[in-house]
Amino acid sequence: MNEAARLGADDEAGRLAALRRYNILDTEPEEEFDEIVALIRSIFNISSAAINLIDFDRQWSKAAANASSNRCASQNNCPRSEAFCDYTIRSQEATMIEDASLDPRFADNRFVTGPLGVRSYLGVPLTTPDGYNIGALCVFGTEPRSFTSADKEVLSNFAKVVMSQMELRLTARVDGLTGVLTRKAFVTRLDRVVAEDTGDPTSLVLLDLDHFKSINDRFGHPAGDAVLTHVAAAMSGLVKKPDSIGRVGGEEFGILLHGADLVAAQGLAARLRERLAQLSVPGLPDERVTVSAGVAERSRGETRQAWFERADRALYAAKHNGRDQAVAAAPLEVK
Repeated sequence: MNEAARLGADDEAGRLAALRRYNILDTEPEEEFDEIVALIRSIFNISSAAINLIDFDRQWSKAAANASSNRCASQNNCPRSEAFCDYTIRSQEATMIEDASLDPRFADNRFVTGPLGVRSYLGVPLTTPDGYNIGALCVFGTEPRSFTSADKEVLSNFAKVVMSQMELRLTARVDGLTGVLTRKAFVTRLDRVVAEDTGDPTSLVLLDLDHFKSINDRFGHPAGDAVLTHVAAAMSGLVKKPDSIGRVGGEEFGILLHGADLVAAQGLAARLRERLAQLSVPGLPDERVTVSAGVAERSRGETRQAWFERADRALYAAKHNGRDQAVAAAPLEVK
């Protein structure tokens, strides 16, 4: 076991932090992961395959093939204490079980004794680049089976593919400079609100840094990057989960506020403007950072495009009217 892996095995708090860094728990199914487990199940000619992540007290399944016959590994949730994969993450080696009913660790497990009747299991850890085992890639079946070293190698190689996909997913989701959501990921959050259409108040705030080009022109792009980073940090200090922040343009940000009507969203925009006005960016002590903002509460049945455009028009009005202000969007026109 390498040093990073050894430290990861002894550091549960770090392991959980590494898992949460991917922001993947309780997310919707994704085709890339579903295709991986379907392929693995076919290669092993076995009843089930799954990508399981181990949280503090539960196992959560990101993807599973043959879900109807397995939902502790694909039920989305099961207690961590009952999860085969919890044993797998405690080692850097594969966990291979020929017959779980004869294994004292699992013989009394309800997934062995109950209707699922799990017998054989092969699992390999999903290990982050910094050495934390955040879950396992596994296959399992209802018949005893002796797995080979070649089986272990094949599954280990697929585990690397899964982690590569998770890293790509993280890169595509998080803006590399500011640490907030990318435009694509932020728009996905908006689309989810529209699809659910619960009727609960939800508001969108679009913000644009005033005269940002002037900072780049006078001080250079590294200074501009520093401003963007500090602005994003200031926003993150005000916006809490489940709300979201995204970088939707070069110097433009969006904030999605759940449970916030227009008045509440305007209040957040005002607090943010006050916070940024007091911002001190290293190397630019005399530069005052201001933003223009457009605020729009979504109307029931409104499309994401229409909602975004109303907020964008309000943002344009704020800039047109002199900047350093927030403008509320006009209500959706009912035809």
